[in-house]
Amino acid sequence: MRFVLASQSPARLQTLRNAGVEPEVIVSGVDEDNVTAESPGELARALAVLKARAVVSTLTDHATVLGCDSVLEIDGVAYGKPGTPEVARERLRMMSGRTGVLHTGHCLFDTRTRQELRELASTTVRFADLTEAEIDAYVATGEPLVVAGSFTVDGLGGPFVTGIEGDYHNVVGISLPLVRRMLAQVGIDWPSLWTATSRKLEYDEAEAARYDETRGGTQRAQAAADAIQELLPKGGRVLELAVGTGTVAAELVAQGNLVHGVDLSTAMLHHARVRLPGHVAAADATQLPIADRRCDAVLAIWLLHLLDDSDQVLAEVARVLRPDGVFITTTEKRESTRYASGRTPDNHRSEDALPLLVARAAHHGLHLDGATTFPGPPRGNTAIPLYPLIRFRRSAG
Repeated sequence: MRFVLASQSPARLQTLRNAGVEPEVIVSGVDEDNVTAESPGELARALAVLKARAVVSTLTDHATVLGCDSVLEIDGVAYGKPGTPEVARERLRMMSGRTGVLHTGHCLFDTRTRQELRELASTTVRFADLTEAEIDAYVATGEPLVVAGSFTVDGLGGPFVTGIEGDYHNVVGISLPLVRRMLAQVGIDWPSLWTATSRKLEYDEAEAARYDETRGGTQRAQAAADAIQELLPKGGRVLELAVGTGTVAAELVAQGNLVHGVDLSTAMLHHARVRLPGHVAAADATQLPIADRRCDAVLAIWLLHLLDDSDQVLAEVARVLRPDGVFITTTEKRESTRYASGRTPDNHRSEDALPLLVARAAHHGLHLDGATTFPGPPRGNTAIPLYPLIRFRRSAG
């Protein structure tokens, strides 16, 4: 299933991730400042509905879309994001030592059943007595400027919240128990989201043993490595995602590169360890066991087209790359093969589609700046496909 979060809130995304759910994030673009309602709670619900509907209107295939928005109510007045230090400082002074209600509107739209559910969760929040020095220091961090009510309970503002009555997660921005009930109403069990987002690409030992032979062997690996070498910076640390049996990585090592590899498949890694002793590890490309800015280049050969969501990988790539580092990946794999055999393009959007990659990469500070091709193995009587290989460079900032 395709589960979409119609919100740019990092806190909502992290809350879902902590609960074992990895949603696709699509920002709605709704102008929150121009929306009004009869009460703070109704305002939160109305904004959630607008966010969900705005994202649904952009979809070309079925999905379950969740829109959320939070509003703090004190004495019947709604407080959203303050936006400026002056407003944040004024609001924190007003909130000091008082009690408010954090409302989070939830709208779930399931395109298959055409059901739209609209709910509101409300949690009482008690604030500590804040000193002027504490308020100034908190505002200086920038955190209260971009969150509803000018505070967080799961961040730097946590020590300033003395107690809550109700759902803790709702104060963060999404009520997990409420979302679970809403999903059940459209026929989706919460544990099914764990299954959908934890699917692994596995190979048994028999398939891993014949992988090289069925994928073009050494000839294809050399062609891919030669093309990659054209785009690689000189020297530095190279990380290959989904290293597989290590054939391409071994060719790159032979050309003088320091290459490390990660893969989820233990069967594939059994072969990769022979070619790259001491330089491979079992790891998920969406959760790399590597510190920030440690790699000069990251490679992904025959990976992105297999994924349900390439954005998660792009985010991790951007995190581990040094400024001015490069990400080199194949693109349009299925399309290249189809064109080589004289078929028409596939109407299904692949996660390695070039326009999609360029747009998503830009959000993570990765910008297209190089490309080449390499030949794939011939299949039957069809022409030899040429596979595009593209390079993104990490912004220096």
